[in-house]
Amino acid sequence: MNRIETMTSAALQAMIHVLELDPSDRVLVVTDEETLSCGEAFARAAERHGCPVETYVLPQAERPLKAIPADLLSRLPGSTVVINAITGDDREIPFRIDWIRVIETDGAIRMGHSPGINEDMMVGGPLDVDYAAMISRADHLIAAFAGVESLHITAPGGTDLVLDLRGRRFVTDVKATVEAGSNLPCGEVYCCPVENGAEGVLVVDGCFGSYGNVPTPVTIKIESGRVISVTSDHDGVVAVINQLLDTDQDSRTIAELGIGLNPGARLTPRMLEAEKVGGTAHIAFGSNEGMPGGRSVSRVHVDYLFLKPTIEAVLDDGSRKIVLRDGNIGS
Repeated sequence: MNRIETMTSAALQAMIHVLELDPSDRVLVVTDEETLSCGEAFARAAERHGCPVETYVLPQAERPLKAIPADLLSRLPGSTVVINAITGDDREIPFRIDWIRVIETDGAIRMGHSPGINEDMMVGGPLDVDYAAMISRADHLIAAFAGVESLHITAPGGTDLVLDLRGRRFVTDVKATVEAGSNLPCGEVYCCPVENGAEGVLVVDGCFGSYGNVPTPVTIKIESGRVISVTSDHDGVVAVINQLLDTDQDSRTIAELGIGLNPGARLTPRMLEAEKVGGTAHIAFGSNEGMPGGRSVSRVHVDYLFLKPTIEAVLDDGSRKIVLRDGNIGS
């Protein structure tokens, strides 16, 4: 099988398993010049499945986009599946959040969201996996968090966080719904901590946003759910993070804890794939209004990756258990 056929096969497998693609679906593929080969693979796969497909290429001259192009909005009515195979530029997060809101508000569209996708993810990578096994792994991990009230998270890099999870629940992105889309590649379980209930230190020793891998670890101090300081030996990365955190009122507010579990994902500088790697976790700040229980409304949502987390859960009966130890589930 050549590269194009491998990408097409991986795209079809993902759409069938995650989006439950049916020949009756009308598919809109949104892509751009940088990710065009990936977008074309999704379009080709949907066509082979018998779906009518329209492909929209984002206007390169207007990048980074600040708003949804009007001619993109006009293509949405009637679509039941939308694939966003696009560049993962942090400057376009407000555009992407607005676009996701439009799609999810429609109430009849399943979305595969892929900011930062590249061909390597579709050739022997995180899109080409055993989805049944991954769903089973996600269900097992969600069950392990049943009844949790708080989490104590530590990691060898220096992370030491306590998160309040009262009234919140873990979900997974391995199945999309019309209420909440999924990343493609998918492969995490996640929750929204109580927005004012996070205390401690997050030490980022992986990648964040579209920046890529940090040159030196970054220490983010959190009080009452909000970032109060960012420090690192690399001043440039601190400036980039602070600019993102200063976007609006809620951009410093904790939004998400995610745990990777995709067996095909690799530690690359691209967050779309790296956050799905087993043995990693990520914390996001900014918007979480589209997640179960989420209340933060922001123009940004930025993930920060750390490695080998140990997660101790405090349950509603007062008991404690280790859910992850050094990134390993159930040990």
